Amino acid sequence: MPEGDALLRVLRKTLRQAADVSRAPAMQAYMKSAMPYHGVPLPLVRKLCKAAFADLGLVNAAEWQGLVLALWRGAKFREERYAALSLCAQRCAADFQTPPAMKMYEELIVTGAWWDYVDDIAAHRVGVILRGYPGPLRRKMLSWSRCDNLWKRRTAILCQLEFKAETDLDLLYACIEPSLGSQEFFLRKAIGWALRQYAWTDGAEIKRYVRLNRARLSALSYREAVKNLS
Repeated sequence: MPEGDALLRVLRKTLRQAADVSRAPAMQAYMKSAMPYHGVPLPLVRKLCKAAFADLGLVNAAEWQGLVLALWRGAKFREERYAALSLCAQRCAADFQTPPAMKMYEELIVTGAWWDYVDDIAAHRVGVILRGYPGPLRRKMLSWSRCDNLWKRRTAILCQLEFKAETDLDLLYACIEPSLGSQEFFLRKAIGWALRQYAWTDGAEIKRYVRLNRARLSALSYREAVKNLS
């Protein structure tokens, strides 16, 4: 297995070769990113990563986490951090999506501190672990929902985005509750998004919830929640 630094060098070279540098400034401006871009669209990043990671022989969770963190911490361009997230999602890492991985994901969430990273981790990584280990993850999400870090709070709200009928409504509402009075845009948006997503499964329930909590929901959260309700 390549060391993290070696893998990062290979990925950086691959991304540089695929880059459209004319696109990079606009991508950086759109994401309000202090970290520059190579200029590689995200679908292509994922395709390149799939090829780069195809022959990885991940022996255990510690080695996988070591590679992810090496890519993340060593990144100089935003696509390199997207590559770290892509490594989290590889099929060869499926067995490592367990509660001990949450320490690593917490670092990515706190140091990434922006929606493009956090939303992917929340829905596709934390959500996966919550499905498999509902007891410990439920307690952690309840704790995160009340903490001072807005991105951990956003994660707690959004971690069930793909659960549909399997959504734990008590957990969803409990994770929303501490942020109902928040002035933070990203928390207000997350509340509305999570409610709107579940409305596809049970619109009547979301109508009931927004009616009951109309005075406490921000205008943004309310608009998002009812967007697809008749």
